[in-house]
Amino acid sequence: MTTEQGQLDQVGIAAPQYRLPAVLRALRPLQWTKNGLVFAALIFADRAFDLESVLRATGAALVFCAISSGIYLINDVRDAEQDRYHPKKRHRPIAAGLVTPRYAMVVAGLLLLIGFLGALSVRPAFVGIAVGYIVLMVAYSYGLKRIVILDVFAISAGFVLRAVGGAVAISVPISPWLYVCTMLGALFIGFAKRRNEIATLEHAGLHRANLDSYSLPMLDQIIAIVSSATLMAYSLYTFDAPTVPDNHALMLTIPFVAYALFRYLFLVYKKELGGSPEVILVTDKPLLACILGWVLTSVTILYVF
Repeated sequence: MTTEQGQLDQVGIAAPQYRLPAVLRALRPLQWTKNGLVFAALIFADRAFDLESVLRATGAALVFCAISSGIYLINDVRDAEQDRYHPKKRHRPIAAGLVTPRYAMVVAGLLLLIGFLGALSVRPAFVGIAVGYIVLMVAYSYGLKRIVILDVFAISAGFVLRAVGGAVAISVPISPWLYVCTMLGALFIGFAKRRNEIATLEHAGLHRANLDSYSLPMLDQIIAIVSSATLMAYSLYTFDAPTVPDNHALMLTIPFVAYALFRYLFLVYKKELGGSPEVILVTDKPLLACILGWVLTSVTILYVF
C-alpha cells in the first residue's frame, strides 16, 4: 500500500489510482479546458494569425488557469468536510487529507499573486477582469453557492468574464451576442449539473448546501428554457453580429451547436452524466467531434470565405 492510499484509508476512503501528485490534482488541471473560452475573441475578431494577439490571449488563458486553480484550493478548503460525504469529491486531495488546508491556502495565495502579476503583463486593463473574477469566485465559495439559482448565475458570470477577458487582452470590441451566448451556455451546463447531482446522489443536501431547494421538475423546466434560448441566441448571432461575414455563411455552424446541445441533454437524461462537464468534454467522442467540427467550420468561414 502506498503512503497516499494509506492516508486515504485513514479517512475512510477507497482510493482510486492517481497519476498526478496530490497538490497538482488539487489544482484541477482538467478544469483549465474552460479557459479556452478566452480565445473566442481572438478567433471572431480576425486576430488568429496576429502573433502579438495570440501571445496576449495565451497569457490571458494562463492567468485564468492560475487564478482559477487558486480559487479551487480555497473552495476545497472551505468545503472539505462536506466533500467527504460525496462519492467523488471525497477523493479530492484536501478532503482526503493528502494536502493540508494551511498548505493549500499558501499555494492558493501564490497562484493568485502569480495571476495578478501575469494579468498586469498581459495588459493593465486586463487586471480589472482578473480581480473581478477572483472577487466573484471568492464570493461564490463563501456565500453565493448557497443561494438557489443565484449560484448558477455566479458560475455563468465567471464564464462571461473569461470571454470579456479575452477581448480586453487583445484590445478589441466584441459582439454582445457572444456574451449572451456564453452566459446562456454556462447556465445550461450549470443547471444540468444541479439536475445530475439531485438525480444521482443520495441525501443530496449533504453534498451541496442548496440542493434541497431545487427539484427535478423545476430544473427540467429551466433546462428546457435555457437550452432553447441558447440555440436561438447563437442562431441570431450568426447573421446579426457585426463581426460575422455578410454572406451569412456562419449559419452553417448552427447544426453543430444544435447537436452539441442535444447530445449533452442525451448524456444528462439518458446516461445520468453531467456532474463533471469538463470530463464529458474530453471523453465523449461524439461531443468532442462536434466541437472540433464547429471550430474548423467557423475558422474556415471566418478566414477563408
